[in-house]
Amino acid sequence: MRTARTIAELRGHINTWRSKGERIAFVPTMGNLHAGHIHLMSQAAHRADRVVASIFVNPMQFGANEDFTTYPRTLSADSIKLAENGVHALFAPEVAELYPRGMVHATRIEVIGLSDILCGASRPGHFTGVATVVNKFFNIVQPDIAVFGEKDYQQLLVIRRMVSDLCLPITILSVPTVREPDGLAMSSRNGYLAADQRLCAPRLYQILCAAHEHILKGERNYTLLAEQGMQLLRNAGFVPDYFTVRRKDDFLPPEPGDSQLIILAAAWLGETRLIDNIKIEM
Repeated sequence: MRTARTIAELRGHINTWRSKGERIAFVPTMGNLHAGHIHLMSQAAHRADRVVASIFVNPMQFGANEDFTTYPRTLSADSIKLAENGVHALFAPEVAELYPRGMVHATRIEVIGLSDILCGASRPGHFTGVATVVNKFFNIVQPDIAVFGEKDYQQLLVIRRMVSDLCLPITILSVPTVREPDGLAMSSRNGYLAADQRLCAPRLYQILCAAHEHILKGERNYTLLAEQGMQLLRNAGFVPDYFTVRRKDDFLPPEPGDSQLIILAAAWLGETRLIDNIKIEM
């Protein structure tokens, strides 16, 4: 596996592969890799000749009081995992490589409508940071396909919309969430959980599953389901941010006859913010 720290170095590798007519898949990450990330790499490898991964903790998507400075940075261990799992190139730039004029004067990409609701309402500017850095990566790598997990489904929709609106010739592949044996969605931030919090954390997915079953059995009062979900989270020891039922493809409130839905939740457990979702097809 080749590791590039600069845009020019990475483009040199990619140009060589392009000259041979090889397809390129790209998987962006912030590092501290777990089995869910490795599954994304595997899915990318099935669909392209070369797999490029990035590890970059993007300051633009962190708020003033969030965990940018303390976010786990495990580049050496991550590099070994990527090399062992068929990744051909790792792009691990410094902040100045992507934001050479600093954050204040950096050009930004904003996806109107999807960026300021749900997680975007709780984390102002977060999805502008996500869209901006992913667009930068897309311009640098110019992949044929990019692979994202479905745990952060709002992020997935933001990126899909950006690709569509900016006419980028990239296929976005979404991969179902990889879970621990007890149902907890794998996340780099799960390591923040204390032992007792880790035992409680799977309740988030269990409460989502219960709402899912109610809908499959005919419940259509989504407001009531959301209220019940919030209360169940409180009862379990969470501080809920939101619990909501939305249309899967645009996050608008469901209307009669809509059959492609998604239940989404975000909640704090101590100092750790967890997100999860479950799709519904009726």
